Amino acid sequence: MSGLRSFVARRLLLGAAQTVAVVLLVFALTEALPGDAAVALAGDQPDPARIEAIREAMHLDRPAYERLADWATGLLHGDLGTSLTSGRPVSQYIADGFGPTLLLAALTIALLVPAGFGLGVLAARHEGGLVDRLISSATLAVYAVPEFALGVLLVTVLALKLGWLPPTAVGYGTDLLGHPAALVLPVLVLLARPVCSLSRLVRAGMIDALASPYAAQARRYGISGARVRYTHALPNALAPAAQQLARTIDWLLSGVIVVEALYVIPGLGTVLLGAVAERDIPVVQGLAVVFGVLTVVLNLGADLVAHRLAPRAGVAA
Repeated sequence: MSGLRSFVARRLLLGAAQTVAVVLLVFALTEALPGDAAVALAGDQPDPARIEAIREAMHLDRPAYERLADWATGLLHGDLGTSLTSGRPVSQYIADGFGPTLLLAALTIALLVPAGFGLGVLAARHEGGLVDRLISSATLAVYAVPEFALGVLLVTVLALKLGWLPPTAVGYGTDLLGHPAALVLPVLVLLARPVCSLSRLVRAGMIDALASPYAAQARRYGISGARVRYTHALPNALAPAAQQLARTIDWLLSGVIVVEALYVIPGLGTVLLGAVAERDIPVVQGLAVVFGVLTVVLNLGADLVAHRLAPRAGVAA
């Protein structure tokens, strides 16, 4: 227990340091963006007086360290800032886009876990056989296809040629759950590559665990093959798979920009694209911080799960 507490304490300290680094990096990168936000917002009236008034309203005339201190203080109080273009709170932008993104992520994970683990265990059970070769070849081929290319292919075949599914979510707004047909194509695209990587990780972990001395010893004691596979080998194969699953969830929640843009889904990726196009820096900063903190939290959780499942693997900072 003391070793676990020490591991958790180290990870929490590392997570806090990473969060601070994320805030500093986001601010530095947005400061380094080319162009002048005040000039961009001046629009069709870029006269010096108007630009100067916008700079004062945006506090761009103040030193960077003062703006960083004010922004960081706001973050500590849950204030992500205010949009420059609409005057709405950044948190409202995130709340509006989070629903569709969360729905896509939840559906993808709900299908990914049984499919990825099932294919990985099935391939490991038939190591070197026909089933293993078919699964390995298929997952490798699908993983090699870029998301955009796969999305266009599915739209062309299933939506335009066969007419089975709507090609985009245009007209449905954020009520995607009420139109499940519009979710099929984006979920298939989001599921394709993660299920390949997860199944290959589970397969490799299962094969290594089944070849280990403790698995051989369990078989010598007369323990059934199924019990050896699922009670002894599978937990050790779950440690790397848990970390891969955390990275996948982070990718899904951080706004899958390509998929949301292709299928016109009003999620976080679409919000980020719009903010970048309008040079709405507070929205870009707020989204970047949220994405960064999500990454830190999910990786921390994955490390704790992996350490709990396979403490001997030395998953320590």
